[in-house]
Amino acid sequence: METVTLSTKYQLVLPRRAREHLHLRPGMKFTVMSKGGVIFLIPERAMREYRGIAKGTRTRGLREKKDRL
Repeated sequence: METVTLSTKYQLVLPRRAREHLHLRPGMKFTVMSKGGVIFLIPERAMREYRGIAKGTRTRGLREKKDRL
């Protein structure tokens, strides 16, 4: 795990290993979320990149949340 510093202009530099591992490129957009004191950066992806994400998912036997024990 690497540490980064917030600049006086509120900018962060992502470490090279993280950028390469996640295939991040200049100009990419991110959704920023905070929850429980944690900041999440979620890269925005084109809808076509999600094609097939649920392939093989079975829908039989699923229940509504209210029906679960």
